[in-house]
Amino acid sequence: MSDLDQLPVAVIGAGPVGLAAAAHLHERGLPFTVLESGDTPGAAVRQWGHVRVFSPWRYNIDPAARRLLDDAGWVAPDPDALPTGAELAAGYLQPLADLPQLKPHLRYRARVEALSRLGYDRLRTAGREQAPFLIRLAGGQEILARAVIDASGTWHTPNVLGASGLPARGERDAAAHLEHALPDVLGADRDRFAGRHTLVVGAGHSAANTLLSLAELAITEPGTEVTWAIRSGSPARAYGGGDADALPARGALGSRLRAHVDAGRIRLLTGFSVHAIDPTDDRVTVIVRPTDGIEEKVVVDRIVAATGYRPDHAIAAELRLDLDPIMGATRALAPLIDPNEHSCGTVPPHGVKELAHPEPGYYAVGMKSYGRAPTFLMATGYEQVRSVVAALAGDWQAAHDVQLDLPETGVCNSNPDDSATGDGCCGPAPEPVARGLATGISGGLLGAPLNLVGVGTPSTSQTGGCCGN
Repeated sequence: MSDLDQLPVAVIGAGPVGLAAAAHLHERGLPFTVLESGDTPGAAVRQWGHVRVFSPWRYNIDPAARRLLDDAGWVAPDPDALPTGAELAAGYLQPLADLPQLKPHLRYRARVEALSRLGYDRLRTAGREQAPFLIRLAGGQEILARAVIDASGTWHTPNVLGASGLPARGERDAAAHLEHALPDVLGADRDRFAGRHTLVVGAGHSAANTLLSLAELAITEPGTEVTWAIRSGSPARAYGGGDADALPARGALGSRLRAHVDAGRIRLLTGFSVHAIDPTDDRVTVIVRPTDGIEEKVVVDRIVAATGYRPDHAIAAELRLDLDPIMGATRALAPLIDPNEHSCGTVPPHGVKELAHPEPGYYAVGMKSYGRAPTFLMATGYEQVRSVVAALAGDWQAAHDVQLDLPETGVCNSNPDDSATGDGCCGPAPEPVARGLATGISGGLLGAPLNLVGVGTPSTSQTGGCCGN
């Protein structure tokens, strides 16, 4: 065994995928350290704890983690129940992190600032593969590792409102009026939305979740107005696969969202892109540029930017990464997850081969591995880390034997502009929605973390869409 092999594998992030990696590393007998920037396991999950996921427990538990928990006498939840984020953290992630096989190897409040190779910048080649990874933490502490599994996710790097991928003019100045994905509309954040006009931007599950909560709020809070703005010409993809979806809860979500739109409780605006945002007193003016190029304005109280997420690869700037220029995923993985071609139910199995970079031993997994694609599911991340850990253990047969059994979404066409074909989500497109007066902002193929569906009980507030991340 070389000196390098005696070093631990560093896992960045103690969310569902990071802890799954730790469970597999333990089973393989490989030393490891989990570095979590938050105070608890699943710190990001807890931030959307009020939201219920649309996939039942059976899809949300990693097999290696389940084996460790079962051996410890864990009482498993109902496999067909739909957990909230809080239930996922308290009922699964916390017990897993507290196991004696994992707990000594978890470090909290350990934020990674940079990754490199000890004594090697990105330019230097000779002897590089034998050099350990150098991991610098906030505060300056440095640790060494034989490999790095980056499961840090994308929760802290949301996309901007501007349709061109750049912040809309004035977006930063409007921060007091802006909410990022998944505010607790019916709970802790209720006072910010009750009796106010909210503009929700985006066509993914984060947007749908918030829209359904706002529609419910409007029933009991007079003066509450809801506007939904998307960049594409049709909401068909956001409405999902309906009865064709293998997850009944997910399939029903889009139908409920469409019913609110049809009833006028949610005003839908299509074909709009944000140009500028101008905060004035207690309200904010949104300047949009529709496809005809004529600027229009709308005044609202709050804006929810459910515009998806993007990976931040800055910590790995001194590593040799081979990223697809469009997706921000590895070049091998990008065409397999492209939302222009795939829903999350059609993503093919993939593992260490597709996740490998020119920097041996570095793997981004989970949400971060998908770049800007919104098609990620927890089960996908679990298979990723199983394959990666098998490779680190030298079991290349198991590493390459990737299998992924995902529930079908019922979405045949993942084209973000379903209006171009006239059909979407395996059914006829809905009737065109008239372009209302001067509103609308960029939407597109956007997603929320994990497989989100709604707030409270599954019957009251669940999101729609084709996938979940």
